[in-house]
Amino acid sequence: MIYFNNDYMRGAHPLVLQRLIDTNLEQTASYGDDNYTRQARQRILDFCGLTDGEVHFLVGGTQTNATVIDGLLARHEGVLATRSAHIHVHESGAIEASGHRVITLDEYEGKLSADIVRQFIDDFYRDETYEHMVAPGMVYISHPTELGTLYTLDELKALSKVCRDAEIPLYMDGARLGYGLAADDTDVTAADIARLCDVFYIGGTKAGALFGEAVVIPQKDKLPHFRPLIKQHGALLAKGRLTALQFDALFTDSLYLKISRHAIRMAMKLKEGLLKKGYPLLIDSPTNQQFFILPNADIDRLATSVSFELWGPRQEALTPVRFVTDWSTDEADVDALLNLIS
Repeated sequence: MIYFNNDYMRGAHPLVLQRLIDTNLEQTASYGDDNYTRQARQRILDFCGLTDGEVHFLVGGTQTNATVIDGLLARHEGVLATRSAHIHVHESGAIEASGHRVITLDEYEGKLSADIVRQFIDDFYRDETYEHMVAPGMVYISHPTELGTLYTLDELKALSKVCRDAEIPLYMDGARLGYGLAADDTDVTAADIARLCDVFYIGGTKAGALFGEAVVIPQKDKLPHFRPLIKQHGALLAKGRLTALQFDALFTDSLYLKISRHAIRMAMKLKEGLLKKGYPLLIDSPTNQQFFILPNADIDRLATSVSFELWGPRQEALTPVRFVTDWSTDEADVDALLNLIS
């Protein structure tokens, strides 16, 4: 069996694991108050082109989203997101469990439009009864999106302007950020994200780490008292250096982008191969998630040797599926998939 289910099925990149092994018997201060964590924070700030700012290491994506959103919103506020947003569909109501509503808006290719966000905010405050309703307190986007698509720099600038005009924060979920930054023809850099977003995170779980996400806050006053909130959400490791060491390895000698580019190369080979065989795209993704529409008979035959995901409920004759590559994808597995499907 070969696997294209997701990008977190293997453990960690060997260099990440080696970093943990090499430091395993050292004794350091707890909760991230150690030199390894300070070094990892500085590497990330440098990567983002920041001379100042905060970096916090959390355990997983859902914890990160729930903690950041809880910290950014007042009690009467909700978060604006797309209908396909991870916080709306695949986080088991974690945001609502913290007392905040996810307010969903129409999307295009998995993305939020600045015009739609602006219109919603304008309409909300034109309603004389707005004080009785959940207020739009922030905007959530992911890059790449749940459909593997990417924001352009102009789209990101427009969203940032809408948020700053409305005086609400723009938050980017970067669970797969490496694959977005490494995609061909993208015009968005880490420095752009740091300049245009109020808070974002760099995903490690899906990009070579055993676990862990790095929350970046370009302006230190944007999330005051964040560390106690991390602990309230159960996301603060006593052995804090274990997360930081992984990011220290990922951001040494550009490893994070190197392994992300490998995933993109494998995804593009898979994509081109399936297109040549005549299978239609569900959506054109430039990242490591590839979505195709396959006949159910082909899905059943392929599933005896290849593990992948149906994208939504199985349909009567044709069903959307998702294939995902990652930092560890073997090119021989891509070749095997393409041979099997023919």
